[in-house]
Amino acid sequence: MNPFAILAAIIGYYIVLILISFITSRKANNESFFIGNRQSPWFVVSFGMIGASISGVTFISVPGWVITDKFYYMQMVFGFILGYVAIVHVLLPIYYRLRLTSIYTYLENRFGVTAYRTGAWIFIVSRLIGASFRLYLVASVLQITIFGKLGIPFVVTTGITLLMIYLSTFRGGIKTIIWTDTFQTFFLLLSVILSIFFIGHHLNLDFKGLISTIAQDDRSTMFDFTNWRKGSFFVKQFLSGAFITIVMTGLDQDLMQKNLSCRNLRDAQKNMYWYSGLLVIVNILFLSLGVLLAIYSERNGIPVPDASHTDDLFPILATGGYLPAILGFIFAIGLTASANASADSALTALTTSFTLDILNAGSLEEKKLKKLRMRVHILMSLVICFIIYAFKFLNNDAVISSLYKVAGYTYGPLLGLYSFGLFTKLKLKGKYIPIVTILAPLLSYLLNIYSKQLFNGYVFGFEILIINGLLTFIGLWIISYRKS
Repeated sequence: MNPFAILAAIIGYYIVLILISFITSRKANNESFFIGNRQSPWFVVSFGMIGASISGVTFISVPGWVITDKFYYMQMVFGFILGYVAIVHVLLPIYYRLRLTSIYTYLENRFGVTAYRTGAWIFIVSRLIGASFRLYLVASVLQITIFGKLGIPFVVTTGITLLMIYLSTFRGGIKTIIWTDTFQTFFLLLSVILSIFFIGHHLNLDFKGLISTIAQDDRSTMFDFTNWRKGSFFVKQFLSGAFITIVMTGLDQDLMQKNLSCRNLRDAQKNMYWYSGLLVIVNILFLSLGVLLAIYSERNGIPVPDASHTDDLFPILATGGYLPAILGFIFAIGLTASANASADSALTALTTSFTLDILNAGSLEEKKLKKLRMRVHILMSLVICFIIYAFKFLNNDAVISSLYKVAGYTYGPLLGLYSFGLFTKLKLKGKYIPIVTILAPLLSYLLNIYSKQLFNGYVFGFEILIINGLLTFIGLWIISYRKS
C-alpha cells in the first residue's frame, strides 16, 4: 500500500468536498445554515443521513463484532425501526407544528428556560465528547496505517482534518451538508461493497457463494433467546435499539436538523422511513464483511484478534499486506468518508445549538447573527480539536472509552425530560431540573457497575438508557407540581 497515493486520494477527496460546499453555499444565509431554508429534497436527506449516522467508529467496529457477538447487533437494528416509527408519528409532528429550528425549544415551551438550557447543554456536552472520540479513533487508525509512515505528526493530521471539515461547512451549514453527506455516503457504501467483492474474489466465491458462505457460518446467527440475563438477549437488544433511536436520533439536534430542513412534515416522514430501511441493509453489509474477514483470516492462518481487540480486524487485514493494496486504498477512503460525514454534521449541529439555545441569538438581525454564528463555528472546531489532543495526551484507551460511555449516559435525561413533557401535564420547579439530570446518569452508572451483585448475575446492555430515562422521569415527578 503506497501511502503517498492514498494521501493524494484523500487530498483530492477533500478538494471535491470543498468544491461542493462552494457551489451549494452560494447565496446562503443564516436560515440556510440552520435548516437549509426548509427546501432539502427528502430522498437526498435520507441517503445522506446514512453517512452521518455511520461514523468512523462504526466503520471500524461493526465488522469486528461478529467475532464475539455474531449478528446479534441486528436485533438492535430491528429495534431501531420501532424507534423511527415513534419519531415519525410523535416527535416530527410536534417539531413541524412548532416550526422549530432547535428541537430543544420544545422544552422551553413546556417547562421554561431552565429545562431548555439544560437540554441544550446535555446535547452539546454529549456531542462534543462523542464527535471528538470518533474523530480521535479514526485519526489514530489513519496515523498508524498511513500518515505516520510519511512522518506527519498526529497533531498535524488532526488539525488539517478539522480545518477541512470547517471549510466545507462554515458557509452553507445544513444546506451544504445535505449534499456533501450524499457524496460521502456514496463512497462509504462503495468501499464496503468493494471490500466484500475483493475478499470474496480471494476466497474464490461468486455472488451465490458469498451469500451461502455467510449464511452457513455460525457467526451469522442473528437472534439470541437463550438467556435473559445476557446483554445479547433479543428483547433487551430490540427495546434498547428502539429507545436508542428515539434519544440519539429523535432527541438529537444533529440528525433532527436534517429532517427539519425538508419541505414539509410529509417529506420528513418519508425521509425517515426510507432511511430506516437503508440502515438495515447497510448494517447487514458491514456484518457480512466481518464474517468474510474472519473466514479469510482463518483460511490463511492470520491470527484473529481476541475479544478485546475486535476493532483491529478490518484495519489489520486491509492495510497489513494480507490482501491486495487496492483494499487498503478503499479502506482509507471509506474511513475518511465515514468520519467526515459524521463530524461535519455534528459540528453544524453544535454551532446551531450553542448559537440559538445558549447564546439566545435567534432574534439578532441577519448580519450580526451571521457574524456570531461564524465565530461559534470556529469555537466549536477548536474545542473538538482540543478534546482530541486531550485524548491523545491521556494515551489510555480504557480511560478514553470510559469518557465516551459516560457521555452516552447523558442522553437518558433527555429521554426523561421529553417523556415527562409528552405524557404528563405537570409543571416543573426549574431550579431542581439540573440536579435531577445529573443524579439520574450517576445512579444509572452505579447500577450498571454493580448489576451482577445486585440482580443475581444480571448484566445490563444498552437498556441502561431506559433505566436512566426512567430515573430521570421519577426525579422530575418528585419536583413537579400541578398548574393551578
